[in-house]
Amino acid sequence: MHVAWLGKKSPFCGNVTYGREVTNALLDRGYQVSFLHFAQEDVVSDDWRDCQEVPIPFLYKSQIYTIPSLKSSKVLTQALRQLKPDLVHASLTLSPLDFLLPEICAELDIPLVATFHPPFARKPRNLTSGTQQLTYQVYAPFLANYDRVIVFSQIQQDLLVRFGVPKTRIAVIPNGVDPDKYSPGLSKLKTELNAQRIFVYQGRIAVEKNVESLLRAWKQAEMGEQSKLVIVGSGPLLPALMSTYGEEQGVIWLGFVADEQERIQLLRGADVFILPSLVEGLSLSLLEAMSCGLACIATDAGADGEVLEAGAGIVLTTQRVSAQLRTLLPLCQDHPELTALLGRKARQRVLDRYTLSRNITRLEELYTQVLQQHRLYSSTPV
Repeated sequence: MHVAWLGKKSPFCGNVTYGREVTNALLDRGYQVSFLHFAQEDVVSDDWRDCQEVPIPFLYKSQIYTIPSLKSSKVLTQALRQLKPDLVHASLTLSPLDFLLPEICAELDIPLVATFHPPFARKPRNLTSGTQQLTYQVYAPFLANYDRVIVFSQIQQDLLVRFGVPKTRIAVIPNGVDPDKYSPGLSKLKTELNAQRIFVYQGRIAVEKNVESLLRAWKQAEMGEQSKLVIVGSGPLLPALMSTYGEEQGVIWLGFVADEQERIQLLRGADVFILPSLVEGLSLSLLEAMSCGLACIATDAGADGEVLEAGAGIVLTTQRVSAQLRTLLPLCQDHPELTALLGRKARQRVLDRYTLSRNITRLEELYTQVLQQHRLYSSTPV
């Protein structure tokens, strides 16, 4: 089967990781993959396997959204006409092109699948979560025109159904990780940082990630010299937060870490992973930490609470995050037997529900179903 994948290769974000992992897994299973992505010229990275690439022109792109150029839809249409894929899978990039895709693929008679993964909150408790709910509301009428829309959780499905997307058009296939690659193992991190206990956050340093609540709780908890909080990632709030919280409070800023093996070594050397987000989809960083055997603390934003429910981790509410963490941080510091138990439960949850292999199999089944329905529809007399 020939799949034309439309997504992003930069800047680094969850969408980029999702596209890389899924397309590489499809290539491993014998699929032909063409990768169409927003770029002024071909971008090749060592993290990406060889497949035919088609650059789509753009005016601006960020980790959040993309503004395509005026000729992008024409370039995309011409590329699909030449490639003649069996199916298009769009990992939606929050760009105006997302709204035109159903019309383009209908014109070319190509079935269209989308993965819709903007972050969300179960309830609009604040301005950030309310804005994300509006994103779902705006997209819903257009998603109803896709052959299938993949979401990561039942909660996300219920939200789209409430906004008018037919339930028959939605498939729940969560993110997945490779548990052989992301696994517990040896690391020199504690020696390098001269620490007995290491807590880690990995993600964007932005308002919706609520990193300041974690930092405030860490400072107030007075964790001591032998515990370190490692912050991995970059974003608009990085300069301001770095100037307020530093090594004197036991906070280590590593910035964006591009190398995957280095990120794995960081996780293997840590004890606790913390994700204090106000809104989320289904965090790949959380799944990677769980797979490496870390005790995990996350808010119930998006599907993260669903991932950690029933004992696989500690779930916070998105209100008063600092107060909750101020109690939990010393508890996790002083009771390594507790964090070790939570780490084992977290990894087992990944093995049971969130392996990449399992979820790629479900994706293959979805592709087959969509193609069969498309052929049946195309052969039915009008």
